[in-house]
This record gives sequence, structure tokens and C-alpha cells, in this order.
Amino acid sequence: ITAHFSGSDKLIVVGLLRGSFVFIADLVREIHLPVEVDFLEASSYGDTMQSSREVRILKDLRGQIAGQDVLVVEDIVDTGFTLHHVIHLLESREPARLAVCALLDKPSRREVDIRATWTGFEIPDEFVVGYGIDFAQRNRNLPYIGKVRFTEPEEPKP
Repeated sequence: ITAHFSGSDKLIVVGLLRGSFVFIADLVREIHLPVEVDFLEASSYGDTMQSSREVRILKDLRGQIAGQDVLVVEDIVDTGFTLHHVIHLLESREPARLAVCALLDKPSRREVDIRATWTGFEIPDEFVVGYGIDFAQRNRNLPYIGKVRFTEPEEPKP
């Protein structure tokens, strides 16, 4: 990332809330350029496990990105709907360069042709939590990423 944006006066790092906040904190410490951090909150999930395919912007950027170098940081690229929507929104604001870094990628779930410029890990179609990633606002604070195992409720004993 540092090499890609070398020569940049300032890199605007846009974290997609809420899932990317832990990753972005670690990532920006490894980027050896002047950075400005901003956040955008977009949602297509709510508290469910299935994408609604309707992306809503819940919090927009505070600053302008026109003519600036921008790195979007995402926790998971799943169906691609959220990232696709965000990329088109940010491209309409005319940044000089725009790239994407995703911690996790689930290509088997992709419904929109979109890819991150850099990906930490490719994972299978499993529901994961931790390291900022939640399920119904829970488990974000786990210091690792774990697979959620759903079990059937036990039958009440007579």
C-alpha cells in the first residue's frame, strides 16, 4: 500500500464502519505515508445474516476527497453489494486514486463483480466474528476471528 501510493502528499484512509475499525487501527500503523482517517458507515445487513441488497449510507465522510488519494478499508467482501455501492459513491466525488483493502474475502458469495486491490485472507462461506466483526452487534471485541457455529436448540426435558 505504501509503495502503491508513494509520492502521495496524504492518503485518506476511509474505514467502512463498523466492522473495519479494529483492522484499520492496525493497518494505518503499517502505512508509511501521511494519512488522514475518515469513516463511512454503510449497511446492507442490519442484525441479520443475509444481505438485503439495499445499501444505506448511515454516516458519510466528514472531509472532501476530490483530487485526493483514497484507500477504502473493508472488513469482509461478501456479496459485494456494499463495497460496489461505496466505490461508486466515492468515485463520483472524483478522488485522484481509489483503492480497496479488505481483511477478508468470500469470493464464493460474490453477486457483484468487484474485488479488493489488497486482501488479507480468502475465507469459505462461513459466518465469522471478532476483530471488529459482529453478529447482531456482539463479539466485535474478540481478539481473533472465529467461525460461528450454530446449533439446534435442545428439546426441553420432560
